[in-house]
Amino acid sequence: MYRHSDLTWEYVESKLKENSNVLDILKYMEETGGEPDTIGLDETGKIIYCDCSKETPIGHRRFCYDDEALQKRKKNPPLGSAVHQATEMGVKIMDESLYRRLQELEPCDLKTSSWINTPQEIRNLGGALFCERRYNTVFTFHNGADSYYGVRGWRGYICL
Repeated sequence: MYRHSDLTWEYVESKLKENSNVLDILKYMEETGGEPDTIGLDETGKIIYCDCSKETPIGHRRFCYDDEALQKRKKNPPLGSAVHQATEMGVKIMDESLYRRLQELEPCDLKTSSWINTPQEIRNLGGALFCERRYNTVFTFHNGADSYYGVRGWRGYICL
């Protein structure tokens, strides 16, 4: 409840019943290690569900940022792209603001890192952004969009 003290189960349940396809998305988030939960409401009053696992979801790791980067990565290609997997799941990749909001609720990514939605200006230059928490501080970094690591993945979210 500490993640969403402003919500009642009755309200959440009513929204889930209105949007039954969201259960499939939440199930997929769970199956990939995301431990989905709600972290409250967005600015329009929609419920935010996101990957709340302590570390970047295991099923979201070893991915480069997007399909363009995946196509350029000829040697030692990653498993896939974060943007592609998120789209297939029906979720979006967290942006920096939402990532920091999750970190305010509880420390995450103490040993891993997560790609975040990257502004097109940065992406046009070949880069992508990721975040992690170290030294009790959330850091935002950059890397080539085609890079990938065993401990870097991405966190997804959906609003309803």
